[in-house]
Amino acid sequence: MDPFSDELAGPAGGRAPGEDALRSLGWPDAAPRPPASGLRFPDGGAWRTELPSCEGPAVLAAVLEESERLRVPLHRISQGSGVWMLTDAEIGEMADACDARGIELCLFLGPRGTWEPGAGGRSYNASGPRARGRDQLAQCVEDAERATALGVRSLLVADEGVLWTLHRLREAGRLPAGTTFKVSALVGPVNPASFAVWEGLGADSVNVPSDLTVAQLAEIRAVSAAPMDFYVEAPDDLGGFVRFYDAAELIRCGAPIYLKFGLRNAPGIYPVGHHLLPAAVASARERVRRGRLVLDTLARLGAGEDMSPTGSRDPGPLRRFPALPEALPTSAVRR
Repeated sequence: MDPFSDELAGPAGGRAPGEDALRSLGWPDAAPRPPASGLRFPDGGAWRTELPSCEGPAVLAAVLEESERLRVPLHRISQGSGVWMLTDAEIGEMADACDARGIELCLFLGPRGTWEPGAGGRSYNASGPRARGRDQLAQCVEDAERATALGVRSLLVADEGVLWTLHRLREAGRLPAGTTFKVSALVGPVNPASFAVWEGLGADSVNVPSDLTVAQLAEIRAVSAAPMDFYVEAPDDLGGFVRFYDAAELIRCGAPIYLKFGLRNAPGIYPVGHHLLPAAVASARERVRRGRLVLDTLARLGAGEDMSPTGSRDPGPLRRFPALPEALPTSAVRR
């Protein structure tokens, strides 16, 4: 039995906050709610949790300690600085600690446009996190092979080409079959068609922007079974939205979904290092506390009973695009 499940029990969907009081004063009924999702994770759960920006072993240790103290179940822990900012020993230590607790460890793949000499990645945000040129594509593949060889089974991707390449490597057996790919919030899709494209390219969960309405999430859910990742509190560079009271509706309409516990008003720490360690640790502890606030809100509303058991990570069967030919015909290359 999940030790956290008792406090989240309640009727499916729970109650809408404050509506009973407003109706008692004669207010008209609220507008109809968007349709509920009938999809679930393979374990039967509607939602899971994620703790982002866990930058290295010291930060991870603080997160694990705080999550136990505050009774915050964690299905996934993700990191944002990148595989290439960690030593082999650090990656191994993090993977072992997460494996011992049944938590999925997700590491970001390395070089991105904002960190290389080209000015474009810093001039227009849409291309910033993507892998610029063949070199960065190859470097992300190198990161993926290194991380999986060290026991990491979940990778964070911010580029369509990198995702498609890694998916093909997974299909070919070059990467472990159980490896999952998560699409970064830096490039999250905002409409049903773009969400479905990321699924087709190989995504096993897709971070959507936290400014989308619940109705827009329901529209996306109508076309794809891929799990969503959603910042219930978004960091400032992703909008700084705080949507604790929407958590129950996010689950009801977005399932299967990962609720991410982010943090506003926190210093930027990417790429992290020992010079930023105190801020990284303090911010991580507060992210866990924010998670506790979300769980408390769900409990008060009688919602959230359908959380996946801790230790679950399977995204379920998803739709993929068919593989392209291995290479372009010579006639298409030389004209």
